[in-house]
Amino acid sequence: MKPRENLVRLKQFQVNEKRRRMAQLDSMIAEFDRMAAELDAQITSEETKAGITDLNHFAYPTFAKAARLRRDNLRTSQAELIEQRKSAEAELTEAEAELAKAEALENRDGRGRPDAAASRAMTG
Repeated sequence: MKPRENLVRLKQFQVNEKRRRMAQLDSMIAEFDRMAAELDAQITSEETKAGITDLNHFAYPTFAKAARLRRDNLRTSQAELIEQRKSAEAELTEAEAELAKAEALENRDGRGRPDAAASRAMTG
């Protein structure tokens, strides 16, 4: 295997890894959103049962307070994941550009595999 082929394979691996990371972050963000929505429903239910919606009321349900805290923590974590996703998206774009350069170098040198474009299409 030629050094440029190794470089292309490495770049393809990096692009695939970045795409997996993006998918994982998307999944986690969606899961946190679902969990926060469930907590919202539980909070509303508890407030309805107690008939108290004022957080500062002495009889405000303890479960609703705890659920609010969990929901707020989830929203904070979700915002952090969104920031991580933005950075991962930039890294993916950079990795895709590096892969394109490596493939162009391989093809330019005349050592390119005829199926390089096909293998790139299969990876993404």
